[in-house]
Amino acid sequence: MIKFIADSSCDTRKINDTDINIASLRIYTEERDYLDDENLDIHEMLDYLLAYKDRSFTACPSTESWLNAFDGGDEIYVVTMTSGLSGTYNSACVARDLYLEEHPDSKILIVDTLSTGPEMRLMLEKIIDLKKAGKSFEFIENETKAYLSSTRLFFAFKSLHNLAQNGRVNKIVASLIGKLNISIIGTASKEGTIEPIAKSRGVKNVFSKLIEEMTKAGFAGGKVRICHVENEELASGFSAALKNLFPNLDINIYPARGLVSYYAERYGIVIACEC
Repeated sequence: MIKFIADSSCDTRKINDTDINIASLRIYTEERDYLDDENLDIHEMLDYLLAYKDRSFTACPSTESWLNAFDGGDEIYVVTMTSGLSGTYNSACVARDLYLEEHPDSKILIVDTLSTGPEMRLMLEKIIDLKKAGKSFEFIENETKAYLSSTRLFFAFKSLHNLAQNGRVNKIVASLIGKLNISIIGTASKEGTIEPIAKSRGVKNVFSKLIEEMTKAGFAGGKVRICHVENEELASGFSAALKNLFPNLDINIYPARGLVSYYAERYGIVIACEC
């Protein structure tokens, strides 16, 4: 059996007519924990975290969670969020080694995207398309390496509260961003970490800066995937701005699930594109 698997930060459980098996991450505070599955109430979680003043953090899927996702597969394709911010990739690798001890004839490809969210979705789409075209496991393994070098991720965040509570950014800086109504424009670095690029105020300026950074990275009209945190209006507006420049774009917009909502926070958008 062929299986396509991802951790829950990919934000999707189906691509076209193909099911994606999910290994869920968790979001923790000292008081609560949230499993990033289909039952998670994103709105309630965001409200709670906004009011929460102490440390919050995330936890990668357990080895058992990965093994459950692998179960029954003999050709398995796994896409994970960045190893630069999470132990998710390493956890999947441990599960792979255990699974292969019991199923030595199976083949398992694990792709560390050095990214998250919509860039993971692009990778899943690529792998599924290649498999539907009849390509071999070995061909797909080589092709994913090349494809990773041709995709990029960008974001615009209205709040850095959770990143500050998680220890990723300075709390004073995060507080100032919120008070000044500034959006932080950034990207996923080559090491798979969060890399701020610029600050911007106003929707038009945010769109302009995002498009500028995308074109600097080599974007010329490839696929675009946009996820948003309770901000479909902004995501749709950005999509329209892109289509004014590239009328025949393949764009998909969808809401973020738990893990991406935790980092991007309410009103944030995350964009992945082929460059």
